[in-house]
Amino acid sequence: MGKLNSANILIVGAGGREHALAWALKRSSRVGQIYAAPGNAGTEATAHNIPLRAEDTRALVNFARERHIDLTVVGPEVPLAAGIVDAFQAAGLRIFGPTQAAAQLEASKAFSKDFMQRHHIPTAAYATFTSYAAAREYISQSDRPLVVKADGLAAGKGVLMCESHEQAEAALKQIMLDSAFGTAGQQVVIEEWLTGTELSVLAFSDGHTVSVMPPARDHKRIYDHDEGPNTGGMGAYAPAPEATPELIEQIRREILQPVIDGMAAEGMPYVGVLYAGLMLTPAGVKVLEFNCRFGDPETQVILPLLEGDLLEILLACVEGRLGEIEIQWKPGVCATVVLAAPGYPDDYPKGLFISGLDKAARHENVIIFHAGTGRIDYQYVTAGGRVLAVSATGATLDAALYTSYAAVRDIHFEGMHYRRDIGKR
Repeated sequence: MGKLNSANILIVGAGGREHALAWALKRSSRVGQIYAAPGNAGTEATAHNIPLRAEDTRALVNFARERHIDLTVVGPEVPLAAGIVDAFQAAGLRIFGPTQAAAQLEASKAFSKDFMQRHHIPTAAYATFTSYAAAREYISQSDRPLVVKADGLAAGKGVLMCESHEQAEAALKQIMLDSAFGTAGQQVVIEEWLTGTELSVLAFSDGHTVSVMPPARDHKRIYDHDEGPNTGGMGAYAPAPEATPELIEQIRREILQPVIDGMAAEGMPYVGVLYAGLMLTPAGVKVLEFNCRFGDPETQVILPLLEGDLLEILLACVEGRLGEIEIQWKPGVCATVVLAAPGYPDDYPKGLFISGLDKAARHENVIIFHAGTGRIDYQYVTAGGRVLAVSATGATLDAALYTSYAAVRDIHFEGMHYRRDIGKR
């Protein structure tokens, strides 16, 4: 594979992250045909969309064989947790992402917390419960704000911040009794509420080496001033200014590398992107959570800053030679603003006509990444909760945000919602 001049790529997923991956991979001189499964209306510009679900592992393996796919890149967490990497590897196919065992770092918060405890990785104090009564008793004896988390995957919405006993008990009931997040809530993790500044640090890994990307800041809450329920992410920027080279080296040395070393020692070598959600607390850096893939919308602000060839980086990870290459990043800042459908993160309508995309794209240094979009004839329409991510680069954060919001104002669909304070806190 390393000597091929034209590589066929399969991207698994349908969101803004996958559009950003397709956009970045298309810039590689070594990439031949790109396929997206299932993709969205935006990936059509750089890839062939194929009507296969990201969770349909058997069909994806067959497609990769038939089309002589040289590398498959997995975007979302659900197929990783279900073992898509294991299935591709068993079929002798190259794929970028962690195995099912390694993906437990995201798929089970209890596994992740226990792993961090075993390997002395700093994180919040916690307790794990499968019994509603025991969890409720634990809450009643606590004298501080708590975070109640569904153990399994919940599309970024299974973390409930609780300032009082009443809120914590309501969150516990929502997760364990009302099954708001399905089977993901059969087990819960209850943590102390950490205070400080949040930071998202993503790194490439080949199973023994890590290479850190520009640190990003995500904005999870649906409304301005960080109010309202958590979402998959309403905007982001990178690099975060307080993430000094010294802090990043500390995070690499005390958190990221120990994870990779620990996973290898436990027989679960971690290959792919390791995403650490961190809190910069008065007591030092602590891990809030790990994700086992590119973040969304962090990918939409990190990849526009990549100077080098993304395909070469992904291959170096898969082939165990990440330490042999140098990854270059551009100076400046990238910011993105997510445009969401009315009602998101709860129920939302689909099929709303989108206007102004061509005008918005004419702004210099703007890249519009499609997330939940489709087409009716030649017209773009909404097809998801997070519809678009409007990214822009600039010499400073203020410059990037100014350009992004200028492009946002050219776009319209009925009930369009976005935060107006990205990068302002």
